[in-house]
Amino acid sequence: MNLKNIFLKDAHLSRRLAISEDRKLLQRIASLLAHSGDSWFWGAGLGILWLLGPQSWRPKIYVYFLGIFVTAVTVMVLKFTIRRPRPTSEWGDIYRKTDPHSFPSGHAARATMLAVVGLGLGPTGLGILLALWAPLVGLARIALGVHYISDVLVGMGVGIVFGVLSLAAKGAMHL
Repeated sequence: MNLKNIFLKDAHLSRRLAISEDRKLLQRIASLLAHSGDSWFWGAGLGILWLLGPQSWRPKIYVYFLGIFVTAVTVMVLKFTIRRPRPTSEWGDIYRKTDPHSFPSGHAARATMLAVVGLGLGPTGLGILLALWAPLVGLARIALGVHYISDVLVGMGVGIVFGVLSLAAKGAMHL
């Protein structure tokens, strides 16, 4: 099987996972999940925790910020190197305008990285919650037609790598 056939199968399977327009409630739920992986949301939340949370949380917040930043830079370099166009869909105009490239999924990478860091830093409940949430973000991105399955799978792989590296950086910095 050549690369072209793999991409065609990927596109076909991704379309089969799409939510039809008549399923409004399911689309709203998927939209909420898809947006919950937005970098601005996590940056703002972590910024508020940095400012208002206990001082003892700051080393952990720093690791999350570091992971988000390094993951985002890596994903953008990959996207603008590979330049795979996003699938066609009615949903996600903001993403199509600000970031027309789909491979790899930055949302899947970020969500997975956050889950790995959450599992590594604790508390255990937060790590488990993030680990359950992360694949739902990727699935929502496919279901809404802004990513292919391969975009999300590779994004999750990137997230695992940068989650582990973020935890290693924490250990190296003795935070």
